[in-house]
Amino acid sequence: MLKIFFLVFMAGGIPVAVAMAGASLAYIVASGSLPPFVVIHRMVSGIDSFPLLAVPFFILAGNLMNNAGITTRIYNFALALVGWLKGGLGHVNVLGSVIFAGMSGTAIADAAGLGTIEIKAMKEHGYSTEFAVGVTAASATLGPIIPPSLPFVIYGMMANVSVGALFLAGILPGALLAILMMLTVAYFAHRNGWGGDVKFSSTRFFKAMCELAVVVGWPLLIWLLVSKLGTPPQLTVFAGLASLFVLDRIFRFEALLPIMTPVLLIGGMSTGLFTPTEGAIAACVWAMILGFAWYKTLSWKMFVKVCLDTIETTSTVLFIVAAASIFGWMLTATGVTTDIANWVLGFTKEAWVFLLLANLLMLFVGCFLEPTAAITILVPILLPIATQLGVDPIHFGLVMVLNLMIGLLHPPMGMVLFVLARVAGLSFERTTMAILPWLIPLLLALAVITYVPSLVLWLPKMFF
Repeated sequence: MLKIFFLVFMAGGIPVAVAMAGASLAYIVASGSLPPFVVIHRMVSGIDSFPLLAVPFFILAGNLMNNAGITTRIYNFALALVGWLKGGLGHVNVLGSVIFAGMSGTAIADAAGLGTIEIKAMKEHGYSTEFAVGVTAASATLGPIIPPSLPFVIYGMMANVSVGALFLAGILPGALLAILMMLTVAYFAHRNGWGGDVKFSSTRFFKAMCELAVVVGWPLLIWLLVSKLGTPPQLTVFAGLASLFVLDRIFRFEALLPIMTPVLLIGGMSTGLFTPTEGAIAACVWAMILGFAWYKTLSWKMFVKVCLDTIETTSTVLFIVAAASIFGWMLTATGVTTDIANWVLGFTKEAWVFLLLANLLMLFVGCFLEPTAAITILVPILLPIATQLGVDPIHFGLVMVLNLMIGLLHPPMGMVLFVLARVAGLSFERTTMAILPWLIPLLLALAVITYVPSLVLWLPKMFF
């Protein structure tokens, strides 16, 4: 009966969060087994979680970066590094998304923030609008895979696994996705005879490489000082941060400090300096320092607007989590999850078959449900089966999130489709067709991540 109520509400065009809460309430009232107040109680307890405090702060950090002119700096840095290659702006698009993914944590923020700059630039350089939209949409899926990631925070809370381990698990899969997308850009460039979009400048390229060297070398230097020489960790980190600002002032780097955001977050969580929730607060502080004090691109008026946008987005996300909490609890209480588990385990006891079926299900669900709602519904159903079959919950989390990110590119409910159709001025149908070729590298990466779990679990096992 619960499933029938939910399907009826969804068929009536009711938003998914309201449909989940409404179906639960309707079932309780119809069955008379529980007082209706249980719905409110379970919804409130569903969001009464310390890890969920990271959600508004990561959203705020991404919004601050978007409104502080950081996206332009990232674009210029990527242009200096790979813009001279064949199909240059396509490579810039992917590399820019990799960097921005380390700040926003959401695919939609990436598509709306960098996408506006990238699509405009690519059209001005003679690329077709369809190609520009396709590569922007595909690279936007990197947002929730490369840490930090809002879907990982939600999954970690639902699955009771370490958010920090999930963040580390996303690094190598994110790199794989980026490489496959850049190979796809190279294929289109070779087929269409495209050249570079900017003239190679040894000065700009060397400067960009120096920035990368600092990003890689800085955490290694801090680790050596703390672990080998025994210097105080907090003092060493603060001295290291001061040195970054000095280097940035002397050499006038394009995007050194913004690029350091994911390094600081992952480093702080891996060393136990702060939890993922505290890391989200640290990301906000870092974004405010850059926007207000260093680049001076943020004003208090802009800050108020950013905060209001963050409140609106956060309330939407947490309402979905609250509604999915009561719905998931009702699915468990009515035995639906147990019935599904028994059916799947009766069908197969092979982990690879289950993962194949789970991928197909999640790709389908991702076409209709927003990722947060899909995670909160699917985790109680699929994770117990995965655990029984020996699938690591961190590995399964990566598989689930990537599936749902691919779903954002599909009609009828793909939010990235709607964002990019508006940004590029394309019809919904043309935007859908533009994205289709880019599903090939995404699905290939999904297959590798699904069936090569060591790619996902290597880094988490090193630190956790």
